[in-house]
Amino acid sequence: MKGRISKIGSYAIASSIRDQHQQPCISCTTFNILAPIYKRLSQKDQSQRESDCRAYWMGRNHRILDWLLYERSSIICLQEFWVGNEELVNLYEKRLGDAGYLSYKLARTNNRGDGLLTAVHKDHFRVVNYRELLFNDCGDRVAQLLHVELAPPLSNCPTNNGSSQEVLIVNTHLLFPHDSTLSIVRLQQVYKILQYVESYQKEVNLTPIPIILCGDWNGSKRGHVYKFLRSQGFVSSYDTAHRYTDADAHKWVSHRNHRGNICAVDFIWLLNPNKYRKLLETSWSEAVFGMFKYLLRRASLTAEDAFAFLKADNDNDVEYITYVGFCEALRQLNLTGHCNGLTRKEIRDLWVQADIDGNGVLDYKEFQQRIWNPTWSEQRDETGRDTREGEAKGSEEETIGFSVKNAVLFPPEVEKGMWPENYSLSDHARLTVVFSPIRMPSCSQPGS
Repeated sequence: MKGRISKIGSYAIASSIRDQHQQPCISCTTFNILAPIYKRLSQKDQSQRESDCRAYWMGRNHRILDWLLYERSSIICLQEFWVGNEELVNLYEKRLGDAGYLSYKLARTNNRGDGLLTAVHKDHFRVVNYRELLFNDCGDRVAQLLHVELAPPLSNCPTNNGSSQEVLIVNTHLLFPHDSTLSIVRLQQVYKILQYVESYQKEVNLTPIPIILCGDWNGSKRGHVYKFLRSQGFVSSYDTAHRYTDADAHKWVSHRNHRGNICAVDFIWLLNPNKYRKLLETSWSEAVFGMFKYLLRRASLTAEDAFAFLKADNDNDVEYITYVGFCEALRQLNLTGHCNGLTRKEIRDLWVQADIDGNGVLDYKEFQQRIWNPTWSEQRDETGRDTREGEAKGSEEETIGFSVKNAVLFPPEVEKGMWPENYSLSDHARLTVVFSPIRMPSCSQPGS
């Protein structure tokens, strides 16, 4: 094993932290390791799973651990971890523990069998707190939140306000978009994560600190989840390292799904504390209206057609949309009307956001401004602060953030948008990012 690793060690971020001698760094790996209960052994016999053959799943997971322990990332976030198998759980806890990691596992709800595992190295972090988030939705998905403090020498980067060098780490695995009705569910899952992070920060009275979101997001750079996170100031660490833009959707892939399609769905998101963030509710509304517009345009509707569709319940010749018509349009677009669609409160909140003058109906101008061609990203929120993405300037206080030093996907072919047929560790690539702590100006939390 060691010989094979040495030959392609350059693709594994060169011995990780051990080779980062010039300045203190931390590294983070996210990897969907394909639970044996889902891995098919034969295309002909779809019922035969790797979980039925101990030698197969045990051997593959030993190889996965060999790689993880060779890279020795500061943070390891795994998805599709087979929490339902005690022998496999003990294997990971033993080998990771012997290597100096503290590990936390979380099963999906309703005994799905798999879940998440997050491990942090004791040499690099002190764990301040650990929380679990259960979505309790149709996908039985979950998320983990770790609040950690950097250990010396990583913590030896003093600021002028004496702030501690802390980080919030999130690990999750979003629902697979089996059909269009689940798109809103996935968006809701991300919204719940950000809401939970925001409430946790307020609960423990945290000043802005870096947030790292890891996982299998089951959506590409073209999707609404990606756009929602970008609107909140998060950056894709891999794209940042390689200087890719939001439009570079085909530069790399990280997954070959059960349909045989290859796509980029595994991300390590970074939000530095000096980034402006829109109010979360505003960003959420933008994301939902973006999905709304996408579905209307997919039906080949022009702006005028879409407006007519929304006011279809209006028998009069009056040019406005009523709340009843708005709700009916959402139902027809499968954004509501099923167990995990938009809630009544969410629908009412969207309506209030769209009804600019508050007169109870939407005219064509409001429809254009809030739904069809929203310009909220160029406006200011009610606090008067510019909500466009940017860095805090002129702040007297400093805080600690991260710069992205490097980012690597393995196997290396995926970095060129190809999937190697001889790759058998998982149906996902492994993503590792190296961060360097840096001092930066601080900015206040949204709405503070």
